[in-house]
Amino acid sequence: MPAAMSPPAVLPDGPTSPRLAQALRFVISRRRTMERLRDRYGSAFTVDSLSMGRMVMLADPAEVRELFQTPPEDADTPDANLGAVLGPGSLFALRGDDHRRQRRLLTPPFHGRRLRAYESLIERETERETASWPLGRPFPVMPSTMRITLNVILGAVFGAEGAELDELRTLLPSMVKLGSVLAVLPAVRHDLGGYGPGARFRRYRQRYDAVIDRLIDRATGDPGIGDRDDVLAMLVQARYDDGSAMSRTEIADQLLTLLAAGHETTATTLAWAVERLRRHPELLRRLVDEADAGGGELRAATLIEVQRVRPVIEMTSRQVRADVLRIGRWTLPRSTVVTACIALLHDDETLFPQPAVFDPDRFVGARADTYGWIPFGGGVRRCIGAAFATLEMDVVLRTLLRDFTLEPTTAAPERSHSRGVAVAPAKGGLAVVHRRGGR
Repeated sequence: MPAAMSPPAVLPDGPTSPRLAQALRFVISRRRTMERLRDRYGSAFTVDSLSMGRMVMLADPAEVRELFQTPPEDADTPDANLGAVLGPGSLFALRGDDHRRQRRLLTPPFHGRRLRAYESLIERETERETASWPLGRPFPVMPSTMRITLNVILGAVFGAEGAELDELRTLLPSMVKLGSVLAVLPAVRHDLGGYGPGARFRRYRQRYDAVIDRLIDRATGDPGIGDRDDVLAMLVQARYDDGSAMSRTEIADQLLTLLAAGHETTATTLAWAVERLRRHPELLRRLVDEADAGGGELRAATLIEVQRVRPVIEMTSRQVRADVLRIGRWTLPRSTVVTACIALLHDDETLFPQPAVFDPDRFVGARADTYGWIPFGGGVRRCIGAAFATLEMDVVLRTLLRDFTLEPTTAAPERSHSRGVAVAPAKGGLAVVHRRGGR
């Protein structure tokens, strides 16, 4: 009998301009480019990218749901992803069984009882950073939120201070910033005889690996390691189903993943929160009153709404691994990259009436749609630190509202600025603050 033929590909329409021209539009403004393509082609369109080739981009909630529910053997992380920067042992790079078993090892520290134990660490780091904030004059909060989230994730991962953590505090901001650019511009990763961005990142990685080696040596030699609750101690003691331990390279790659992913995106969302709140004084007043009364429902809703209107990550992708994959109206051949357009979903008026309006009350007493509100992605690739990030943003904002008065402003909204992977407020979330009485 003749072999069964695969059904013909059915892809959405899209622009026919040269690949380089399409890629440049996304580099200049991902969100605006996606909006223009949606307006022209509808809720799905096909584009050509430099790093991922042909991409089918989806902004239909039902089709995004199908994508996230697709088994990883049929569609999984693209060949071009953050794993190329973070290392082959990173959760971003692993697939199939390797991804599942690593995710199982990394889940416990960021959920349940252990998660709540980080609350005092978050509050302490926020108080320490904000103690030196200038009063009564404008300053960008994003450098501060970056330091807060970096110190929090370092404390959660390593559990103690020391020379190694001081070195990581200096190294990681530059390393993560450069890595974010290399992740979206793979052409500049090459080592040009020891020069260029790729070579610089490799030098950062060598320094990072040396620090992690020393910390692993210290952890394995610690007679009290069984009483520690930091992530490094847990990974050193972790065992796979066959009883084997994680290699040093695996530990280093996973720790770098947690340090990078658990740092910049949370800090950027907090900067956007400040930017949004200064332009909504009545909401700001309600949040202060709620915090003073010990509540938090409106604050939680506000952070959800900030992530809706200003998603730090604007898209998330899978690559077809099956011979053919049907998603909604489309029949996609092997190797096609399928992207859920986070920014477009968050701007869908069928999901969020009056989507251009910043209105946290839409989430008070209501849950965000699992496949319509997706700042952390979805499916088996949903961000493993989502609960940790949510707690961290809530505690930082609560502490700021308790300790400071944030001056409202009538200035125009800050533009979005691409930092490679993440999208940040162009002025860093400018704030003017005053100490509250007695603080």
